[in-house]
Amino acid sequence: MKYGNIVHGQLQRRVNRFIAEVVVDGALEQVHVKNTGRLKELLLTDTEVLLEVSDRPERKTKYSLIAAAKDGGWVNVDSQAPNPVAFEALKAGRIAEIGLVSCVKREVTYGDSRFDLYYEKDEERGFIEVKGVTLQQECIAMFPDAPTARGTKHVLELAKAVQEGYTGTVLFVVQMQGCREFTPYRDMDPAFADALEEASRQGVRILAYESVVTEQEIVLGGGLPVHL
Repeated sequence: MKYGNIVHGQLQRRVNRFIAEVVVDGALEQVHVKNTGRLKELLLTDTEVLLEVSDRPERKTKYSLIAAAKDGGWVNVDSQAPNPVAFEALKAGRIAEIGLVSCVKREVTYGDSRFDLYYEKDEERGFIEVKGVTLQQECIAMFPDAPTARGTKHVLELAKAVQEGYTGTVLFVVQMQGCREFTPYRDMDPAFADALEEASRQGVRILAYESVVTEQEIVLGGGLPVHL
């Protein structure tokens, strides 16, 4: 996934879930934060950030914050990025556990849920729920960084789909490099961690992949070990 016009800035503070104050070329700007998660370990005062310049002149904010510097690299914090990143990788056959597919669709309804991706491969029919991961502690990628009843519901709905003959996958797109493994953040949301374990027992595949993040692009990288 490629971005358009990117500029650098220096974060001053996060005002609320949607707005942050960033110094750009010496001027203090209010920018849109493309992630409503907490991001407390990333959005620190004086952190270097990447901003995408909006092509919509009617917008109240000229810039959107898409990445933050950490440990010599970038962490993509755009909550809209993981789905297209996964979609592009799936189409290209770069998710090793799935391989080349003949058909890919986005946002497909099943039961009471709408899953991020649907694919067909020979006789296989599969759903994929994509989760973006921006939190890491001691090189361990973790999700969620805030309780997610919606995420728990989707995981359990995937288990139902597996019982009806579909392949179900939860794909955690870790929006950075350098993590050595992935695990659910049980202390933050025990219900989600329990749902993920139960879904795994029922045949849902749990995958985690890191991402290669540059100033202009984020693409799916290599797989990470998953520990439930």
